[in-house]
Amino acid sequence: MEEAIKTTEAPTVESSGAPEAAEQRAAVEPVVREEPPAEPRDPWRKVRKLALRQLDRFMSLEPQVLRGDDPDAIHDIRVASRRLQQVLDLLYSTPRPAEIRKLRRRIRRSRRALGEVRNCDVQLARVDRILASKRATRREIWEAVRHYLLQRRAKNFEKSARKLSRLNLAVFYVRLKDVLTPNGNLRPIHGARHHSDARAQGSEEFHQRVSESLERVWRAFDAQVGQSHRDPQAGVIHSVRIAAKRLRYLIEVIHEFGVPGSKNALAWLRGLQEHLGNWHDLEVLEQMMIEMVARPEFLRDHLETAMGVEKLILKSRAGKETFRQKYFGMTQDAEGYQQVNGWVAGLLASPAAFVPIENG
Repeated sequence: MEEAIKTTEAPTVESSGAPEAAEQRAAVEPVVREEPPAEPRDPWRKVRKLALRQLDRFMSLEPQVLRGDDPDAIHDIRVASRRLQQVLDLLYSTPRPAEIRKLRRRIRRSRRALGEVRNCDVQLARVDRILASKRATRREIWEAVRHYLLQRRAKNFEKSARKLSRLNLAVFYVRLKDVLTPNGNLRPIHGARHHSDARAQGSEEFHQRVSESLERVWRAFDAQVGQSHRDPQAGVIHSVRIAAKRLRYLIEVIHEFGVPGSKNALAWLRGLQEHLGNWHDLEVLEQMMIEMVARPEFLRDHLETAMGVEKLILKSRAGKETFRQKYFGMTQDAEGYQQVNGWVAGLLASPAAFVPIENG
């Protein structure tokens, strides 16, 4: 047996154990197999998978939304729509193909259709927390506000459901999924400068697209923050909130590639969004209460309640101002803001060094 293992020569005819020896050699000698060529690294494949994940998430929530009794589902589908839209904006830079523009409009319209219902849900949750407190003051006034919000939500939900039905999201889902993965094969992605296959674009094109998208979204956010410091009106600060969402959802895609520093940037943006969200909730509550007492029939029949609501509005304004001042302390010259600014600047200066390419 030792001779059979050591030699690589063919056995002689006299060797009665020739077949056994050959089998033994085959068992110990390494088998050299030809490896298939490595699949080209395609970061676009991974981005498209992210888009499909958000698309599936978006559509899975539609039945819960249409039942009308799940505030979390309404919130989640709006978030999924923003994430899906941001990934599509990265995949298809301007000028986008007409088909993508059409599908993108449906995403935006579905989100806007549910905006007012979402505002009512947030305010109802706030009022319910207040009423659940044993030390709640002006309980009758808050009960009246709650009743108004319930009526307003029911009316707006009917409108929202009709708008969603007209959008025909089932057809939208099939069409967008086909665009992203027709027959399981990822479709080429078209860029702004030349319409070529995404694989052919390679890592350099991917780096360039990420860099251009981040520069555009960051500049819009930074400009909006600067304007809010010069002109701190509610509408301007609200625009900062929207710009922060776009920036966050883009950085979430970048974070999927393990980019150093992206986790810290996301943590700061989440904190800013939460703070601006608290400010926005008070802004919306104030507007809703103003509209509540502005109804002539309500003033005529519930004058005392209307006066109580006006006192709540004044109290809400004091809290809103506190949030607004804290927002100013979190932006521009603040340490966290400058750290994110520096991270973005570093990524733009050398995008290829920051974005490791992974197999799809």
